[in-house]
Amino acid sequence: MKRTTLSLIACATALAAVTGFAAVSAPDDSGPDTAAPAARLPVERTSLLCPVPSISDLAETSYTSFTPVTKGADEKGSAALVAAESDDATGAGGKGDDKDEKGDKDEKDEKAEKPVVQPKAPGTPVAGKTTGADTPALIGTAEGGSAPGWTVQQTTEVAAGTGRGLQGVNCTAPDTEFWFPGASTATGRTDYVHLTNPDDSAAVVDIELYGKDGALKSTVGEGVTVPPHATESLLLSTLSDVKQTDLTVHVGVRSGRLGAAVQALDDKTGGDWLTAAADPASDLVVPGIPKDATAVRLVLFTPGGTDADLKVRLASPTGLITPAGHETVHVKAGMTTGVDLGEVTRGEAGSLVLTPTDRSVPVVAAVRVVRGKGDEQESAFIPASDPVGARATAADNLAKSTTLALSAPDAAAKVKVTASAGTEGGTTATKTYTLKAGTTQNVDAPVPAGLKGSYALTVETVSGGPVHASRTLTGTDDDVASFTVQTLPDDRGMVSVPNADEDLSVLQK
Repeated sequence: MKRTTLSLIACATALAAVTGFAAVSAPDDSGPDTAAPAARLPVERTSLLCPVPSISDLAETSYTSFTPVTKGADEKGSAALVAAESDDATGAGGKGDDKDEKGDKDEKDEKAEKPVVQPKAPGTPVAGKTTGADTPALIGTAEGGSAPGWTVQQTTEVAAGTGRGLQGVNCTAPDTEFWFPGASTATGRTDYVHLTNPDDSAAVVDIELYGKDGALKSTVGEGVTVPPHATESLLLSTLSDVKQTDLTVHVGVRSGRLGAAVQALDDKTGGDWLTAAADPASDLVVPGIPKDATAVRLVLFTPGGTDADLKVRLASPTGLITPAGHETVHVKAGMTTGVDLGEVTRGEAGSLVLTPTDRSVPVVAAVRVVRGKGDEQESAFIPASDPVGARATAADNLAKSTTLALSAPDAAAKVKVTASAGTEGGTTATKTYTLKAGTTQNVDAPVPAGLKGSYALTVETVSGGPVHASRTLTGTDDDVASFTVQTLPDDRGMVSVPNADEDLSVLQK
């Protein structure tokens, strides 16, 4: 053997020792594939972004942080939430009060320096509260054992004014593309798109609006720059002066990555957060529409160049049913379509199941839900959502204000739901549920024994087909049917890691 080959092997052996024997294996075509499947391991780092909660001085916002206990996760770990920087010139503020400018800055700096909530170890939820319009957007990072499944819920209650009622959002992971069907620039609506950049370099994004006749002309939304560790909010009506009842907002990131959410505020029916819909797909599920919904409006958009025809069904407690008069919906390519479904749930738990009537065309969808009558109405949004998968978590639950909806649209499934300890005391509790194919159930979710404070619900798919879920919170205002709904897609706390064997023979070729 040549000396050069020996030197290469010696060098590679030393490198493998330093890096924990990570190596690349050459494929062996001489026999059957006996390689072990990829291992599922806990993630080691998670980022979450929480938007500015409100521009109202009457806002009361709570944050709840929770990480479920994950088998195989690092015993050590930590999580932290810090304030993002904001630019008042482009932000959602600009109220023009008479406070001293320096006093305002000192007050904001004080809020920024003291975290609203200090995350705890896995298995223990922790909550914090803040009031007023000066609460900043938050940028969160969890590492080690605190990373897998880390969840932060932001819940805001506004006593009066535009958007009054309950507004809730799960702080989201940064990404590069977002679809928001259900936004609006109609009279009486005030919608903002919030963008938060967690990274050390600026992010550049394009914001596109699509109405009933296609794309709305606008140059303001092109090439929007979000500085590092900063947040921006843009009023949709400043991107286009066209009044549209139903809009689809597309946020596409040219460089970097962002967290994005739309805050939709209504003069008459309150408001809530519209979170990104599941990626465009031909089969969609909108889970957990409240059984007492007085109005449900379905909004759809297909981003491709082909029209979509969808079958509309409701997964009820007894099976799949077709809403009378709304058997199908036609979605024109590149145009937003809105359909009033009325009181589609008729007093029962329900999830919308959308499937192609013929050919498969990718679509995004969401519903706007109204509860209550007259001056006591409140609205919220439910986007089409991915399945629970291995595990999903909803934080900030209260014993008498939480409704958990579970749907098995395709096949029967078994689900385990675990209630964590409370933020101020209590012990965990677990229940298992069996779902029939094509049904949705509002389950009697477990509550921690001796509960004090709020708690987290963790949903795990045990067996069977895919399960979709959402959690509805109701507010404390008895005069208004205030509520908010969050979907429960897979928390991505586990990642597939390919197995690799040491094979230094590749260095000899």
